[in-house]
Amino acid sequence: MVHPILMPKPGQMTEECVLVAWHKSEGDPVHRGDVLFEIETDKSVMDVEAFDEGVLLRRLVEEGETVPVNAVCAYVGAPGEAIPDAPPPIAPVAPAAPDATAAAARPASAAPAPSTDAAVRLRISPRAARLAADAGLDPRTFTGTGPEGRVVERDVRAAMAARDTATAEPMRAGSAQAEPAAAVVPAAGGEEEPRPLSRMRRVIAQRLTESVTTIPHFTVTVAVDVTRLLALRQELKAAGRSYTVTDFILLATAQTLAEMPDVNSRTDGVSVWTRRRVHLGLAVTVPTGLLVPVIRDADRLTIDEIHRKAAALAAAARDGTLQADDISGSTFTVSNLGMFGVEEFSAIINPGEAAILAVASAVLTPVVIGEGIAVRSIMKLTLSADHRLVDGELGARFLGALRRRLEDAASLRREVAGA
Repeated sequence: MVHPILMPKPGQMTEECVLVAWHKSEGDPVHRGDVLFEIETDKSVMDVEAFDEGVLLRRLVEEGETVPVNAVCAYVGAPGEAIPDAPPPIAPVAPAAPDATAAAARPASAAPAPSTDAAVRLRISPRAARLAADAGLDPRTFTGTGPEGRVVERDVRAAMAARDTATAEPMRAGSAQAEPAAAVVPAAGGEEEPRPLSRMRRVIAQRLTESVTTIPHFTVTVAVDVTRLLALRQELKAAGRSYTVTDFILLATAQTLAEMPDVNSRTDGVSVWTRRRVHLGLAVTVPTGLLVPVIRDADRLTIDEIHRKAAALAAAARDGTLQADDISGSTFTVSNLGMFGVEEFSAIINPGEAAILAVASAVLTPVVIGEGIAVRSIMKLTLSADHRLVDGELGARFLGALRRRLEDAASLRREVAGA
């Protein structure tokens, strides 16, 4: 029996994927669990496995093509078995602003590809494609040094270095007033030539626009005295147990959400679902945008487990190796900009959640204690909440409970001892 192989839908908001590389050729045997091809979404690169046995009868999609989810990419069946005469067509995807991988096949500055564009299809790794798009370079002009002539990251970096050298050459020739190289000539008004938004940036724009236009946001801020927390962290670090401030915030947030499940709920504007399991999203900055990997059942984890999971997910996000399950299903998100010297900020709610926590830097601040003044490390926490689900009182009580946990060094010490 012939089985169609469909482009999967890795995430709720994913509508298209790029088929990056085939791992099977036509006629190759296929076993259940074999990797058929590799795809790139707006958030990660992942393998697509076979669920049926047989041989690969026909490949309908070329490497580098952007394909709608659920479109037929190939057929698997018995050797010599006939495939459908008219397979479902794959609708061409032509977004207004091509992403990094699409730009690899058809750069924004080029004219629309002719019907014979198979002659100019490009083999390029996802990392190289993103880097080329960010640098404003056309990877079709590169000589690939990867397997089978594939353009890889080092090829793009070599092209960037060559461009930078060419740009600097007039200045080395002694002309202080030399014009910049053509590749970086500013457009009218002093602006540089535009470059397309990456796929990830387009999805971020879509989701956050949806959030701010459909969710009634309000914010509440508290100041947390983390002096004892920071002292405990340094003490543990000296003893060989290194935790981040984020680890403690994630632990305290998960426990507070378990205590106040209404802040862990979701709504479609008509009904409300209160979720008893706490799946914490952790905002991680990557070169092409922002990812939110998920720590599942965080309220049931020790500080050691949270530390290991957070570190592993953050590393996978930056390496581009997150899987679909790693970035879906969060019930609440934490965004920490404390390492960047931010004194206070508010974040936009991730659609499908009731709130998001924005964590700022710990700042040395004079504080009135009794009748005296002391210098303490003060950190601002801001909760952005969906007013349909969380009112001001609940938001304030949530932050108050979270502050008590973070300021209670004795309880935190017991958490560490029991980890």
